[in-house]
Amino acid sequence: MLKVENLKVSIGEVQILRGVNIEVPSGELHAIMGPNGSGKSTFCHALMGNPDYSQSGKITVGQTDISNFTQYERSAAGVFQSFQYPVGLPGVTLKEYIDEINPELTEKEIKELSEKFNVDQFLDRDVNVDLSGGEKKRSELFQLAVKKPQVALLDEIDSGLDIDAIKSVSSLINENRDSETSYILVTHYSRILKYLEVDRVHIVVQGNVIKSGGQELIEEVDSNGYTQYQE
Repeated sequence: MLKVENLKVSIGEVQILRGVNIEVPSGELHAIMGPNGSGKSTFCHALMGNPDYSQSGKITVGQTDISNFTQYERSAAGVFQSFQYPVGLPGVTLKEYIDEINPELTEKEIKELSEKFNVDQFLDRDVNVDLSGGEKKRSELFQLAVKKPQVALLDEIDSGLDIDAIKSVSSLINENRDSETSYILVTHYSRILKYLEVDRVHIVVQGNVIKSGGQELIEEVDSNGYTQYQE
């Protein structure tokens, strides 16, 4: 379970988030939608403990208050972030990285899981190096499944993907959701949400959650855009 209470985030004198409150029960997938510059990605980076941001408020993962944890400590506490533009790790193979994330996995388990995510051919290649956008996203979802975090932050995971890749990534998310993980997916566009089993939608505008609801909000955004929330 993830609980965020009165989260305020700023860079220097510029305030980006203005008191966000969100609770995501374990097993649920919540979508954070909003226009560019609304603070969606900042929300993810703040949850992950990015040191570039000043923040206040309370962030609870399970029964643990991680508000004052460093990035490393938050990762160790079970927070995983999938990036909009996954970073390559030259010199580190995917297999070596997986062994580091979860050393308890057997060779058989790694093979079966990698085949499930269609990344078995990348195990002996450097992490996220010379891969297409869709391949990088599959690799990150594979890493997510291996890590089994308490919180999964999926930041603009549909960025740069064509429709076939979006459908493929969506299917992997739907089919591999863990009942012990709280999922947050940040997106500007609604297209990926049409293929995901979303439990709740939160609209963020100018650093605030303006509206929360079910999948009907996706249709609301499709029909009228974000200007309806900015009036």
